[in-house]
Order: sequence, then structure tokens, then C-alpha cells
Amino acid sequence: MSAYGGAERVIEQILTVFPSADVFAVVDLVPDAQRAFLGGRTVQTSFLQKVPAIRRVYRKLFPLWPLAVEQIDVTEYDLVISSHHSVAYGVLTRPGQVHVSYVHSPMRYAWDLQHQYLKDSRLDRGLLTFPVRGALHRARVWDYVAAQRPEALATNSAFVAERLWHTHRRRSSVIYPPVAVKPHPPTTKGDYYISLGRLAPYKRVDLLAKAFAAMPHRHLKIIGDGQDLQRIKALRAPNVEVLGFQPDEVAAELLAGAKAFLFAGIEDFGISAVEAQAAGTPVIAYRAGGLMETVRGLDQSTPTGVFFDEQTVPSIVAAVERFEQRQHLVTIGACMANAARFSEQQFRQAFGSFVENALAGGGRQQWLPRHEVASEIKAELAMRDAAVAPADLASFSSAAT
Repeated sequence: MSAYGGAERVIEQILTVFPSADVFAVVDLVPDAQRAFLGGRTVQTSFLQKVPAIRRVYRKLFPLWPLAVEQIDVTEYDLVISSHHSVAYGVLTRPGQVHVSYVHSPMRYAWDLQHQYLKDSRLDRGLLTFPVRGALHRARVWDYVAAQRPEALATNSAFVAERLWHTHRRRSSVIYPPVAVKPHPPTTKGDYYISLGRLAPYKRVDLLAKAFAAMPHRHLKIIGDGQDLQRIKALRAPNVEVLGFQPDEVAAELLAGAKAFLFAGIEDFGISAVEAQAAGTPVIAYRAGGLMETVRGLDQSTPTGVFFDEQTVPSIVAAVERFEQRQHLVTIGACMANAARFSEQQFRQAFGSFVENALAGGGRQQWLPRHEVASEIKAELAMRDAAVAPADLASFSSAAT
């Protein structure tokens, strides 16, 4: 844990469902001002917590993460819940314990994003590339083994469920993560578009800056900080504002006043897109990943946004112009109603049922041939299109033997 973000929101809601739970982490780097979600609990950490300057060197100690999580002793508990995007589900348990894991994503940098990770880190060539590639290979071997340890797995989208089957051959229940979808008062929309989120290369905010540079009559505000900030600033045009980090109150106000929220990357779920809809703001996004489950395109009933099919400047420009022509079809009410499907209450109900099912079954989820899993994922998406509440989605792939 390093800061209060999407993964920490999941932990916060899990602790609401299981208020007597203790909390463990490989490292705990959450600032004092952001620790309210822990409810005053003391986080028990691994040996890595004692490494000098751990906040600065934590990522460089990546080869030690598997060893660190395996040294955390949870054998005194009957139920173990892990929240995973790197190594958490590799914790060792004893026979008789039930371990359920909420998977935000398979280890991206070791699996399908390895080549992009190496390129962005400038490790795709040179003297360091071979030891780094070797470390990632060992990480994949360990990660596959670790994924077999939990009795039951849940994923934050059908997109991640398919990825988890592809990399680990494990079935999972789809439970959408909790989003603070508090009702917003009606807001007068401004004459600008907005991008909000961490400025990481895979989010392709650079494409948005280039697209709006090609549309000088449209205005874009970019909010966020990260490793791509300076590169985005270098691409900006007079009609593109790069605002950097903004306080939550300012970001929320700007989001609610925007004509539309734009996203050009591939997200496992995409909390920002749901937050935009909760504020009554439509979404213009690349047709891939979790946003296909959280945004309704113009070809669906009660649309909440527009999709584009290519991560290119012309495709984004065309999508913006299409939205301008048909924005009357996307209403504030439709956006807010769609966002309500991903509320914190819905998550608590779905996750509680998921854990109860795992405890009652006392066994490992069945495996299915790939084509059958794909059929279930398609059924999941069909249920989404029918506006089935996330609480009902907890039954997806949850049969136990």
C-alpha cells in the first residue's frame, strides 16, 4: 500500500464487511493523512518495511516481493482475504483455511505488458535487459504457482477475468470495485473536455493532447501527475491546458462541468470513467478493456458515451466530432443511473455473498475449457447490457466443488 487509491478503496469496503479483520501488507507506505480507510488498525508488514529509504527503492526490490509475502504468517486465521495486483495472493496458508483473493489484475509488467514496460523503462536493450528479462521470467513462473493457492478468485471486470484465465487458467467471479457514486447536483456544462488520472504511458494521454492540437476550436483540460507529465506538457497546444495535480474538490468540480471525459488507454476497470458518469459527464473512450463494461455506447439503449476503435489521433478526433453531433442522446440522468451500478453498497453485497459462497463450498472453483469460460464472459457482458446489478453478478463462475 502506497497511497489511498482504487485498491485501498477495495480494502476499505472489505473492512466494512469484515470489521474485525486484521490487515497485512508487504510494505505500508500510506501517508498519515490518508490512513482513515484503515479504521485505526495497525498494518503488519514484511521484512521489506525495514529497508532504509523503502519508499524510494521499493519498486527496485521487485525480485524480493514474492519472498516477502511468503514470510507473512496468517496461519492463525480461518479466513484469509487478499487484494491482489502484484503478489498478495501468494501468501502461504495451511490446510483448513479458506483463502479468497480479489484480483485487480494479473501482474501486468510480467505478463501481457512486459514489452511495453521494458520499452517505457528503456530496458528493452542494453546490458540490463537480460537480467531484467530473467527476473520477469522468474516472476511469471512464481505468479502462476501463486495463483493456484487461493480457493476462490474474484476479478474487478470480465476483461480481467478473461486475462486471468489466459495467464493462470483460473476461473473467477466478477465483482465490480466500489466507486463513490454520491449524487451530484445538476451542473451547468462548460465548453471544455477533460482527462483526469495518473499520467502513465499506457494511459495514452499523449494521444489526447495531439488530437486536440488538431482541433484548435475544441478545449481540453488535463488533470493528473505522473511520469508522463513533462512529455504531455511538451505536446500541449494553446487549447490544451495541463493542470497537473489538483485537489479532489477542484478536480470534482471540473469533472462535473466538462462536456465529456476522455480516455485513450486500456484499463482493467476504469474508476475515473465511472466517477465521470456519477457526475453526469459522458465518456469518450477507446473501445477496449473494462470501460466496455462501464460505459454504454451510442449503439446501446440509454447511452452514456462514445467509443473509438483505434488508438490514433484521427480516431479520437472523429469520436469527438461524433459526440458533438449526437450529444443530445447522452443525458446527465443516464450517466448517473449507469454509475449507480458500481456503488460501494453494491460491492459490499456482492463481495459478502462471494465470501459466504467460498466458505460454504469449502473447495476450489472448478476449471473449465477456455471456450466455456469465454461463453460465460460473454454472458456476463450480456447481463451488463441488461443493467443487471453488480450484486447479481457475484454468481458468475462461482460454482465450487
